[in-house]
Amino acid sequence: MKYTGKYYMVLSLLLRKHLINQFGKEVTNKALKGAKPIYKDMLLKCEDIGYDNPMAGNIYMCFVFLAIWKAADGAIDYEGYRKVIKDFMTTSPVSKFMSSGDLNDPITLKKGDERMHKMQEWADEHPEYKDKTWDFNFENKHKDGIYYHFTRCPLNDFARKNGFLEILPVCCEIDHYMTEAKHGVLHRDYTLATGGSICDYWIVPDKIKNPK
Repeated sequence: MKYTGKYYMVLSLLLRKHLINQFGKEVTNKALKGAKPIYKDMLLKCEDIGYDNPMAGNIYMCFVFLAIWKAADGAIDYEGYRKVIKDFMTTSPVSKFMSSGDLNDPITLKKGDERMHKMQEWADEHPEYKDKTWDFNFENKHKDGIYYHFTRCPLNDFARKNGFLEILPVCCEIDHYMTEAKHGVLHRDYTLATGGSICDYWIVPDKIKNPK
């Protein structure tokens, strides 16, 4: 993947206080100091899915979290890091940035569905990347909300090949926080990172208490 430093610069800056709160200054300084070269190396190793791929940001963002964990050399444990990422995603300014739109508004929900379809259309229009990027599979199996699933995830593929699989599920949980920020609920049974055959997404407005 083509290198860009903007994700690392912004995310590492915003993560710093949460890392210090959970792991202290010594561990945080070591992790942040060592993570940048690891991040660059990860992008070099990662199979290119297209710099202008609308899903590319998932890799650039997630790799920051993975690189920091790697640089800590065992000092950042799974549950502690899980708390860090949850706090990071659910407090300002990140939560405020993500909270634009309310999925209880049918127009907002429809726009979200259309955005997912456009991402699949991008893959269809770029055959050189289609078998490397996420594959969107849409189904009208639910009355409420929107549903799709993946059978291929570049993050999962990379993590399995490069020793990040044990920590990757904390990144998968970001999907829940992003959905909640828009007043939705993500109902999920499987992830590829935890051994499932798919990553499923059933996204429902949070005012619907018994979705069908």
